[in-house]
Amino acid sequence: MNHSTSPLGHDHGHAHDRPHTHEHGAANTACSACSSCATDDDHDHGTLPPWPRIAAALVLALGAEAAHWLQWTCPGMALAVAAIALSGLGVYRAGLKDLARLRLGINALMTVAVTGAVLIGQWPEAAMVMALYVAAERLEHGAMDRARNAIRDLLKLAPATADVLQADGSLQRLPVAQVPLGATLRIAPGAHVPLDGQVTQGNSAVNQAPITGESQLADKGPGDELYAGSVNQHGELLMRVSAAPADTLLARIVRAVEQAQASKAPAQRFVDRFAAVYTPIVFVLAVLLALAAPQFMGWSWQQAAYQALALLVIACPCALVISTPVTVVSALTAAARRGILIKGGNALEAARGLRAVALDKTGTLTTGNPALVQWQALAGFDGAQAAAIAWQLASRSEHPVSRAIATGLPAVAHNGVTQLQALPGRGVQADIDGQRWQLGNLRLMREQGLADAALLATLEEHERQGRSVTLLADERAVRAWFAVADPLRAHVPEAIDQLRALGVKPMVLSGDNPATVQAIALEAGISAEDARGGLLPEDKLAALAELQHRHGPTAMTGDGINDAPALARADLGFAMGGAHSTAMAMETAGVVLMHDDLRRIPDTLRLAQKTHRVLWQNISLALGVKAVFFMLALLGLATMWLAVLADMGVSLLVVANGLRLRHALPATSDQPRP
Repeated sequence: MNHSTSPLGHDHGHAHDRPHTHEHGAANTACSACSSCATDDDHDHGTLPPWPRIAAALVLALGAEAAHWLQWTCPGMALAVAAIALSGLGVYRAGLKDLARLRLGINALMTVAVTGAVLIGQWPEAAMVMALYVAAERLEHGAMDRARNAIRDLLKLAPATADVLQADGSLQRLPVAQVPLGATLRIAPGAHVPLDGQVTQGNSAVNQAPITGESQLADKGPGDELYAGSVNQHGELLMRVSAAPADTLLARIVRAVEQAQASKAPAQRFVDRFAAVYTPIVFVLAVLLALAAPQFMGWSWQQAAYQALALLVIACPCALVISTPVTVVSALTAAARRGILIKGGNALEAARGLRAVALDKTGTLTTGNPALVQWQALAGFDGAQAAAIAWQLASRSEHPVSRAIATGLPAVAHNGVTQLQALPGRGVQADIDGQRWQLGNLRLMREQGLADAALLATLEEHERQGRSVTLLADERAVRAWFAVADPLRAHVPEAIDQLRALGVKPMVLSGDNPATVQAIALEAGISAEDARGGLLPEDKLAALAELQHRHGPTAMTGDGINDAPALARADLGFAMGGAHSTAMAMETAGVVLMHDDLRRIPDTLRLAQKTHRVLWQNISLALGVKAVFFMLALLGLATMWLAVLADMGVSLLVVANGLRLRHALPATSDQPRP
């Protein structure tokens, strides 16, 4: 895997310098409608006072309430002023700036409410409103930080230093930022892998669940990939570094999720537009209530002004606006921890509406690693001799089928092999101990006149099973056949069952031989009628358009360059993110499955559905509470401090409800298929 040209990100900083996120980044942009985060001097962490000052302000505000009840006017006013000064000067200043710019955000609303309360003599109310509001904001910021930073905590999995093997055989511990590409590192048993690379020496089992979502330990040996943040379980390993700290898979996942968090889901865009209109409307309603109630409802001017101020306080759209980003961020984080990289709220929303999923065959339904599944010597020819000759021919070819045959047969010496010649599109031939041998396909045998009816029947039977048959022949007859198949991934039937349970129709669209495609589809649990083979990239696009017309929103799943057009055209693209996947496929898709586990597709659909439910639960809760207090204000029963408490309560409720999605994916999805 070439990490320097990653489709998941191109930043070249250091992985152990925390990825930069602006103070008003992905999560905080959600508050722009209430102007909490609209400018650099609005509601950031520098404006909000620390908890000791907030606690002291709350105590002083309670003291002001008590003094008011005891009719101690001057002490009460002094306590109220002190409470406002301790907790709310930053908010008050920000509100004045917003009013000067004619921006009716929460800071402006709080400034008007506090000023109005003071002008009508409600000093204790002004102090309590400001202290409770600032306490609520501090709690909300803490909750949002948890959601926003959860994925970046993954970076802590990778150690800050590495043991680098020197030319004299000694080890030197260096910061990972100073480790050059190509350096050899020692990974002790039980140690975390500091950087991406390949094993050069040793064998071990590695826990890479935090990176790929893979539940089982992965066996690693020379040539296998290691990912930063994974844990070496047993034996000592030596690895060659292939990626800089900022280009490790772990760092790229973090960057990609942070970029995804910055893209707003449709529900979030709706809420932002709604809040931008809603706040001025409520402000106008409060002014009308203050002016009209004395005329038409018999209220005093002071009572009308107070109820109008209470209406302004409850009008704060923070609970409404904060409900969407915390939910989406929590969902994206939960997915990333399970090896599902969802590129933003749009992709998450698209997953919810899927009605069909088209699947490529090679590398998606199958492992992409052909293996020798059966072989047989013919006409009484010695099996051991056939295996030895086939191995000598296959081991000298780079063709995937030849490599599968060589891997599946016992190795022998290359003695006596001469005149080796590749036959493009047909096979390979050579002289072995002075006799001409050929290892190739049916086309080659037909050219030699060696394909009889019995052989054709054997080949036809294997083709129905999705196998590719290679034939070994001398100059007189075919002496053995070797059946190679790209095996179905073990978890695929379970994934297909889960998709059907969700009401999603699975299909197969592949460029492979139609008979092979149908055989694999039947093994996966998909009917032959829903499996199409022999498709060129443009044919896949046409088939995908037909599925979209017939079933509705349709996803495409693949791993190759030839799948990229269909991945882009589909309502949502799922790219296999393992060793065989291309950068183009991962760049084009909206979702990357880091562990090539198709069960992650129904996991994504379930997560999208649950996220949608939680979003609208939060929106309904926030609007419902405001509607109740609006009625209380019209009845003259609302109080300012109760309005703040209600707004704080519902804000914390929607945040807590959204944070539940961090654990939304079912644990059973990670269990290996028996």
